[in-house]
Amino acid sequence: MIINFMEQEEEIFPNFKGGEKEYAAKMNFDGQNRIMHGRLIPGASIGLHTHDTNSEIIYVLHGQGKVLYDGDEERVEAGMCHYCPKGHTHSLINDTEKELVFFAVVSEQ
Repeated sequence: MIINFMEQEEEIFPNFKGGEKEYAAKMNFDGQNRIMHGRLIPGASIGLHTHDTNSEIIYVLHGQGKVLYDGDEERVEAGMCHYCPKGHTHSLINDTEKELVFFAVVSEQ
C-alpha cells in the first residue's frame, strides 16, 4: 500500500490536544493505525497528552523543537526519532523560528 501525502489535502487542527496555535497534518487512518505527515509553525505545539491505548513514533524530517516526555524535556531535530510508548505522556513543541515537519505513526495496541 502506498500513501502519497503529496496528493492529500492538509487538515488544520487549532490548539490540538490543548496545544498552542495550530497543527497541520495529512493523515491516513485505517481504523487501527494513524499515519501522519505533520507540520508545526513557529510557536505551535501539540498539547501534553497520555497514550492510554496506543503508542506514537515521531520522526523529525525538517526543523527543530522539543518534546516534553514524562516530565522531562528532550531536544529533537531533523533525523531524530521520538518514541512515546503506551501509558506514557508527551508533547511536541516548535520553539524555533522555522517550521517543524515530521512523520508520525500512532498504533493502537
